[in-house]
Amino acid sequence: MLRLEKRPSPSGFWQATTPILAVALTMIAGGLMFAALGKNPFEAIRTIFWDPLFHEQFASYSRPQLLVKAGPLILIAIGLSLGFRAGIWNIGAEGQYIMGALAGAGVGLAFYPAQHWYIFPLMVIAGALGGWAWAMIPAILRTKFNTNEILVSLLLVYVAQNMLASMSIGMMRNPEGGGFPGSRNLSQYPSAANPELIAGTGMHWGVIAAFMAVIAAYILLQRHILGFQIKLAGQAPRAARFAGVNPTALVVMCMGISGALAGLAGMFEVSGPAGQISIDFNVGYGFTAIIVAFLGRLNPIGILLAGLLMALTYIGGELAQFMLGLPAAAIQAFQGMLLFFLLAVDLLTNYRVRIGTRKEAI
Repeated sequence: MLRLEKRPSPSGFWQATTPILAVALTMIAGGLMFAALGKNPFEAIRTIFWDPLFHEQFASYSRPQLLVKAGPLILIAIGLSLGFRAGIWNIGAEGQYIMGALAGAGVGLAFYPAQHWYIFPLMVIAGALGGWAWAMIPAILRTKFNTNEILVSLLLVYVAQNMLASMSIGMMRNPEGGGFPGSRNLSQYPSAANPELIAGTGMHWGVIAAFMAVIAAYILLQRHILGFQIKLAGQAPRAARFAGVNPTALVVMCMGISGALAGLAGMFEVSGPAGQISIDFNVGYGFTAIIVAFLGRLNPIGILLAGLLMALTYIGGELAQFMLGLPAAAIQAFQGMLLFFLLAVDLLTNYRVRIGTRKEAI
């Protein structure tokens, strides 16, 4: 019989290996799914992971898009990882991403068509504050009324989506757009635009902010007392209380940081790659960032690599839809498999699998 035996301490080997194993299992299971859909599994996997980077026909477009897609994923995942480490479960980053975009775009549109250097910095501040304020709702409800931040933050996503739709056809609708939903195109408004900093690379201010967040989070977790408190609160909550960690302040701080970073991601996206507020502006970055955070083992460097990998599946998935006719739902299921297999094989970090007789198992 197979039985699980708890390890005295988590295995460092399996902590490093399980993300790689999860990716391999995802490729196998995804290949079987693609085969069931009548597609060549090897061709599908190659199209998703290889062609965007190395195929001569597609690489010139796909490589810059890698940073464009990875930027918001990394930025949001860094914020989420701090809370997850402390046992604070913000599942509503998608809503905070939307509210940051609405706040940042609102500032930019309010100044239109003025040309001032300070407009974009004000949009950055507004985007961060928009995400922060939306994250404060579940944070305050948890600290004051002991509500579940998972449910509250998740339900607020749907409120934010309705606000996005309302703004797209209401207050932010382009008065020169012929009645179609959507705001003015911010990328064509120089004072509010977030263009490529180096042509042909995909590098914009959002990508730079993501890299800065990785560095800051690494220093925080490794060199700062707050990082120690975050890790202690997640690993040993009772010990953290004895050590003088204020759980209320920690909840507010972690939720605030994750909300602000998600809001920044939304602001950089609406002023750059997306260009405008529209009904379909949100593309699921807030939810996908949860996968990125766990795939990266809640480690800033791991999140950087996981964000690039997940961005590759976005680009490769779009390419597979175009070249092979794969449905979008199949690509989304393929991305979801990453988290499923990661959680499954992560069992090996804390448990050993033993083979024994029925008597030994009892």
